[in-house]
Amino acid sequence: MRCVHGQSGPALPAVLAAAAVLTALTASPAEARRRAHHGGGGGYNPPYAAMVVDAKTGRVMHAVNEDALRHPASITKVMTLYLLFEQLERGKMDLDTPLTVSANAARMPPSKLGVRPGSTVTVEEAIKALVTKSANDIACAIGENIAGSEAAFAEMMTRKAHALGMTRTHYANASGLPDSDQITTARDLTILARAIQDRFPKYYRYFQTRSFAFKGRVIGNHNHLLGRVEGVDGIKTGYTRDSGFNLMTSARTGDRHIVAVVLGGKSVASRDNIMAKLVQSNLPVAYAGARTAAPVVEVAERPRPAVVAERPVATRTLVASADDDEAIETTNSTGQPLDIAPRGGATPQSAPKWRAGAAGAVPASAQAYAPAATAAFPAANGKYASRLPASEPGEARAPAPREAAAPAAKPVTVTPWVIQLGAMDDEGKAKSMLAEARQRSGGSLAKAAPFTERVTHGGTTLYRARFSGFSEAEAAQDACRALKRAGFTCFATRS
Repeated sequence: MRCVHGQSGPALPAVLAAAAVLTALTASPAEARRRAHHGGGGGYNPPYAAMVVDAKTGRVMHAVNEDALRHPASITKVMTLYLLFEQLERGKMDLDTPLTVSANAARMPPSKLGVRPGSTVTVEEAIKALVTKSANDIACAIGENIAGSEAAFAEMMTRKAHALGMTRTHYANASGLPDSDQITTARDLTILARAIQDRFPKYYRYFQTRSFAFKGRVIGNHNHLLGRVEGVDGIKTGYTRDSGFNLMTSARTGDRHIVAVVLGGKSVASRDNIMAKLVQSNLPVAYAGARTAAPVVEVAERPRPAVVAERPVATRTLVASADDDEAIETTNSTGQPLDIAPRGGATPQSAPKWRAGAAGAVPASAQAYAPAATAAFPAANGKYASRLPASEPGEARAPAPREAAAPAAKPVTVTPWVIQLGAMDDEGKAKSMLAEARQRSGGSLAKAAPFTERVTHGGTTLYRARFSGFSEAEAAQDACRALKRAGFTCFATRS
């Protein structure tokens, strides 16, 4: 277990910490979680962990106890919003969908919006309530409206976390209120920090909300670094007695971008100062070139793309806000989570590569389509465009295309050479990838025809995302190079 530079302690605490590690390694995960809450007292000294990751390369720039079990507190709500954004993306909800607040949700302790049982809030109000107020009652209501109960929603959250590669995370509720089974690590939270913008770039900008008006009140964002530390563009904080003061953040300046997590701060000021120093020391030396790290995607997407190419799809990451301005003393436990010895390396994301391309004409399984024009955020006939917080000056963000019913398209004439961007487990994702590539290609795909091709391998169905329209290898390779400059993975292949 590593320590913060410059800190040292007497021998006895070191021996006790080593004993805790040994106990953790020989206990079952459930037993370890129970034992984590029966330790000694003393002054308030929550267990510390931190991690900084270069979002463009995936390189770990700073790490302290990054794999040790910790309580996320209200950083939990980032995953709650991830699942809510998923409902929006799939068209199951929109920003005006009413969410009913049950008596159970209304009973949640602060921080809360304080709405009456039986009343409703819109999805957009719920998003802003979590981003600014870190409202526990609304987090519970989101879970109940999506899954039927908060317990069922917590199971969804855990499954999603594991699908993203957050292997040491377990959720027991939607808010982050004290629960011995609500655990994570600094490493896992950096994965979530990157994933939420990789997956939902058009909804993620809600995390920049400074304040919002609700029933005659103006509710401010608890983010103390937003607008105060150069580059910080989003944040989510959290606090319980067991967790200490937590913070997940993202910062970018120019062509550099990092995500960072601090867990177990002794106070709001201490935690904020630690994060500010981490941003100021790591952001200037982060990678400034084109993104080389693979996007953080779910397990179903991660190994399966048939991409045998040099570089993955470019995406970005960012973060959000919290509740420690209303920090409440909890009595769930007096002990501190166990420090599990760090495991080497990042979460594995490797998988067998698939052989690309089959000669001949596009088979019946291939479908051509006309990409829908990209609407303003969050694309719904322009209805919600004016609600979005403005992007930072000079920041160009191409919103992810909204999947829409495509008009009937003419059959694609397959040229001798095609470009393939990837192979996805869902046709809609493949089409979205093609539409965004065309939008960001700078005209190099103006005459190319997008199409998807269904393939089955080992019982798994995938949809190749391809462009036709190249009679010569050189033309296909030139177009592919243009896409790579825009941050996409691709390769040219014979049809």
